[in-house]
Amino acid sequence: MLFFVVLFLFNSRPAFQCQFTPEIIPYIPTIYGITPTYARLAQKADLTRLSQTLMLVKNFHWIVIEDSSTKTKLVENLLKESMLKYTHLNVKTHKLKHSTASGVEQRNVALNWLREHLLKIHDTKGVVYFMDDDNTYSLKVFDEMRKIKKVGVWPVGIVGGMRVEMPLVTDGKVSGFNAVWKPFRPFPIDMAGFAINATLFIDHPEAKFSRKVQSGYQESEILKYVVTKEELEPLAENCTKVYVWHTRTQTPSILNPKKLKHPPLPDGHIEV
Repeated sequence: MLFFVVLFLFNSRPAFQCQFTPEIIPYIPTIYGITPTYARLAQKADLTRLSQTLMLVKNFHWIVIEDSSTKTKLVENLLKESMLKYTHLNVKTHKLKHSTASGVEQRNVALNWLREHLLKIHDTKGVVYFMDDDNTYSLKVFDEMRKIKKVGVWPVGIVGGMRVEMPLVTDGKVSGFNAVWKPFRPFPIDMAGFAINATLFIDHPEAKFSRKVQSGYQESEILKYVVTKEELEPLAENCTKVYVWHTRTQTPSILNPKKLKHPPLPDGHIEV
């Protein structure tokens, strides 16, 4: 009898089931960060600082292009150790007498690679951001650029002789630019102050930078292919927040060991 009572109680207990709801991960477009770089004493320090910011950015693909005839071990090792998704390219700059622009060939090589890459993959959605290796970036700027439909813009701190250079916004549209350095440029904006929908580089295969225009006009040169001023999308709370700064690393002052009374030990075997 006891056996039947226990069996009855066991079968009468309410059934509790653990239900696991699969986590819904929102779609995050890829950000392609294009960074030209060149050999100098502070290069590794600048790239290290930037790479450790980018480690915190979701779905980021870093395209690093060396201004060099060959890829260097310094950059190669840094990229491998960063654990970032990256593409390592190189091309040597052949400067013209009348051109002071930098990074032209490097950015164009990256755009050629990007077009080939996008034509091979199924998901072509993404954003292209041209990033100097010594700028300072808040993680918020990457969140902002994922909202871009065509070309997004935002303020840049410490650039063009100003505390902040920024698009002017009226009724949610860009109506002008607050810039004092050559304000008559078609797009008086810093390279760090905009990002472009990646698919536009497929739609406009002719879009590229040019050695025929001076430094400061490269932004206008690339933007003219893909957008008009009226189509620009003001981000960063209608261009009222600064999430990127045009910082520049000071050139290190290194003493000449030959001129020192007590020269230090040789250190050429250490990568700095």
